[in-house]
Amino acid sequence: MTISKEDTNLKVEAQPIGFFETPIAYGRLKNGEELLTELEIDIRQNQKQNGGLTRSNIRSWHSRTDMMQWGGDAAKKLAESAVNIAKRMSHFLESDVDRYEWTVSMWANVMPKEGLNHMHVHPGNLWAAVLYIDMGEQPDRNDEVGGAFYIEDPRFPMAAMHNTGFRMNDSNGDPQQYQVEFNLQRGNLIVFPAWLRHGVRPYHGNRERISIALNIDAQLKD
Repeated sequence: MTISKEDTNLKVEAQPIGFFETPIAYGRLKNGEELLTELEIDIRQNQKQNGGLTRSNIRSWHSRTDMMQWGGDAAKKLAESAVNIAKRMSHFLESDVDRYEWTVSMWANVMPKEGLNHMHVHPGNLWAAVLYIDMGEQPDRNDEVGGAFYIEDPRFPMAAMHNTGFRMNDSNGDPQQYQVEFNLQRGNLIVFPAWLRHGVRPYHGNRERISIALNIDAQLKD
């Protein structure tokens, strides 16, 4: 049945409100140049000594996920910072975040020209994070070299099964995008729910990009 304008003479007062927010922390390290330099040195040394893994990465180097062991104090400081951010965005019913044992696995990514990461999630974890150490080649316009980190609205596939042009308006009345790209710089740290689908667009720069990814989880202490 179709409904015409003439059939809808009922007046309704309604105001859009937003529910089910997806918290994402997007920031930049302060006074972090020394830490970034230390991390890059450790990553380059490990890359020379070890072959990479294949996960979501295409045409790029993905270290083993034991960077907490070989990344030194710089890796530990990064993990502590990411966990502190995750704690501030976390809540456990009938318990406190400090009653949980927070664990981190960490790995490095080195992306050459034409590298990318397929869209993926990090199952079995509460939070994921990424730190950008070297943005590689960056001309005046970032879109010329690609390589954007992006996230997808987890509700979008349901709409796409029916009409890929459909968008929901937000509480301000503006259409929501189904994918969002981040304008990243050296030292940017992003912490987001591990179930949130994300990826990296193909990178076309001639100089390699370097980043670190983290998985963050929490288990109740005995």
